[in-house]
Amino acid sequence: MTTDSSMTTRSILLVDDDEGDVFLTTRALQHGGLAGDLHHCCNGREALAFLRREEPYIDAPRPSLVLLDLNMPIMDGRETLAAMKADLDLRTIPVVVLTTSDAEEERIRSQELQAACHVRKPSDLRQFTRLVMAIKCLWLPMPDEEPVPAP
Repeated sequence: MTTDSSMTTRSILLVDDDEGDVFLTTRALQHGGLAGDLHHCCNGREALAFLRREEPYIDAPRPSLVLLDLNMPIMDGRETLAAMKADLDLRTIPVVVLTTSDAEEERIRSQELQAACHVRKPSDLRQFTRLVMAIKCLWLPMPDEEPVPAP
């Protein structure tokens, strides 16, 4: 496990290709006080480059949490999650899958791939802000608190 000082910044990597969902997620994170160190990638390939600090993300912080959409072009969320959990350095980063899908098989697949949580994206800001507050309590505790470990 990489232990560097950037883990204490509580940074978040949002991986989503839908501009509307990115806007809503960003607003909810702002309302929940978590948008200060938010980073965004549009697909899994970009996200893995960010996480591995490859060009053009050489100075990227190690995020405390990844919010991952499943359905994206180039490299989808399932492939991204599988690659993260297969990487010894990345597997300890909690991943919350945020998706519009209600499919039970998607939830089961996310669990099999060791996502910390699989959640259907709320459609309004109030519900999304409540979700963000739950995420904050579970995976982004204050620096002197211990996070809930990812499965």
